[in-house]
Amino acid sequence: MLPIANNIKSEVRSADVLFIWTDCDREGEAIGGDVKDLCQSVKPNIQIWRAQFSSMQPAAIHRAARNHVELDMKQVYAVNTRQELDLRIGAAFTRLQTKNLRSFFEQFGKKKMLSYGSCQFPTLGFVVDRYQQVKNFIPEEFWKITMTYSQSNVQPGEQRLTTEFNWKREHLFDQWACFILYEKCVEKRVATVTKVKSKQTSKWKPLPLTTVELQKVGCRALHMSGSRIMQIAEELYTAGLISYPRTETDQFDSNFDFMSLINQQTNDPRWGQYATLLRDGEFERPRNGKNNDKAHPPIHPTSYDRNLSGEKLKVYEFIARRFLGACWKNAVGYETSVEAKIDEEYFDAKGLVILERNYLEVYIYDKWTGNVIPEFQEGHEFIPETLEMKSGKTSPPKLLTETDLIGLMEKNEIGTDATIAEHIQKILDREYVYKEGQFFKPLTLGIALVLGYNEIGLESSLNKPYLRRETNVFESVNRV
Repeated sequence: MLPIANNIKSEVRSADVLFIWTDCDREGEAIGGDVKDLCQSVKPNIQIWRAQFSSMQPAAIHRAARNHVELDMKQVYAVNTRQELDLRIGAAFTRLQTKNLRSFFEQFGKKKMLSYGSCQFPTLGFVVDRYQQVKNFIPEEFWKITMTYSQSNVQPGEQRLTTEFNWKREHLFDQWACFILYEKCVEKRVATVTKVKSKQTSKWKPLPLTTVELQKVGCRALHMSGSRIMQIAEELYTAGLISYPRTETDQFDSNFDFMSLINQQTNDPRWGQYATLLRDGEFERPRNGKNNDKAHPPIHPTSYDRNLSGEKLKVYEFIARRFLGACWKNAVGYETSVEAKIDEEYFDAKGLVILERNYLEVYIYDKWTGNVIPEFQEGHEFIPETLEMKSGKTSPPKLLTETDLIGLMEKNEIGTDATIAEHIQKILDREYVYKEGQFFKPLTLGIALVLGYNEIGLESSLNKPYLRRETNVFESVNRV
């Protein structure tokens, strides 16, 4: 960093005005504060202005230059305070753990560091908590009634449709209670359709792409880790192929130029045909989400390279298809809900016919499957094809996937869009957890650390998200 600082000092000597163009988020404001202090140490009277922008399009840059503001020192102080707390707490607890616990884990050797981080440990806590839930789960047996209806009066050449009805009670844990209700249904024999509702329904197109969403959906759809996805996204950004990949914004500016970017995608042999359809009239402005960090637009392709391959192509294709899908119309279907009654027990079934796939044509990472059922009329009576009483057992929750873990971190404000993948990678590197297939499992060391901190009896355990969330709340007070 010293060469950069020396370069800034050299340049500021011949300048009268300093414009700060760092990211328009808290971290960017703090970096701007460092630049301000550095420049004023050389030239105390230099004028300093802050440019606020969220897009690299020319109009946005010119507008930011004309409407400059002063640096927000409240945000600068908030970030500096939080960074100092993280450093002090992390250093203190890392030393405590390393010196006092390393001897209990001889296989790690004397050089093993047992690190602590205010985001790293809640991340570990999520993995251990879910593992403990699975380990301690005791399955319970339950019973339920199932019913199917098979269409009669089928014309030659037509397919006979079978409809599965779900019991509205779902299931009971009392076998005899379920058996009595089942016997009453068997005695009644005939089911009566009590309600039929049909309506047009939609599957909404995806919101513009944020960093967290890139990692959450990318882990599942691309079968890659969040840290690897972000590494490739950074490379694509450096190559000028996508916008800045670290953003919380899920809405485009009102004057965003969509068509020039859509046109760039028309020549691709895989998704170019859909870009052409958008250009020729299918375009619909993307939905607006609730988040705008005022620093960067949603992630989108900025240019096209037909020579991409391997993992770079997979990540770029996901971003391109997400952008095109966001610019399409919602998928449209026709949904039918049927309620039937035997004795005093109610059952329901649903059918779906997809009328217009729209965005689903290009955004192949979403699924919407149709389910055709026969036409039912209220008051219609039928004898079920099958009417059975079945047993089953409750299932434990699944171990966390990376998509699940990212979702929990986002919900509990652990890390930022830019650091979530780093915290997950850190607990893997420290050998607190490992991945078995797509699931995270804690190792002995990770379990011992979490359970150990829980046993201390602190009001807020250090591996729970509450302390970090409170820190974020305090940091946001600077906005008031």
